[in-house]
Amino acid sequence: AMKTARILAICALAFLAVSSVVGAVPMLLHPEGAAWLPASLLQYSGFHTFLVPGLLLLAANGLLAFVVLWMVLRRQGHFAWMTAAQGVILAGWLVIEMMLLRGIGFLHVLYMAVALVMIVCGWMMLPEETESGGSAAGGV
Repeated sequence: AMKTARILAICALAFLAVSSVVGAVPMLLHPEGAAWLPASLLQYSGFHTFLVPGLLLLAANGLLAFVVLWMVLRRQGHFAWMTAAQGVILAGWLVIEMMLLRGIGFLHVLYMAVALVMIVCGWMMLPEETESGGSAAGGV
């Protein structure tokens, strides 16, 4: 069960990391919007361009997910807790995004499932983290 949880966590983290970077790059390259990224999406958000949402997406769900993925692959530090935390961050991101967009789409449901997978897998990997001391990176 722990091996399955680790494999699922690795897949979920890799999917989130790659897709978040792929999603953030167009937002940063075209902060004013584009035909496939309408500025009207920002209507109720309080943001005037995609720059800040793009930077937040890149940091919170892109780069952080790559760091957590690296930790899980190396069984380093508090990798189980960090996996669950990344799931919580993603779930929080989605709830806020759905509130700001005033709607729920297929991708919100898909990514919420990914968030739940990360939370459950992180919890399931806790015994392995405790076993390995959870401090291979000096407790980081």
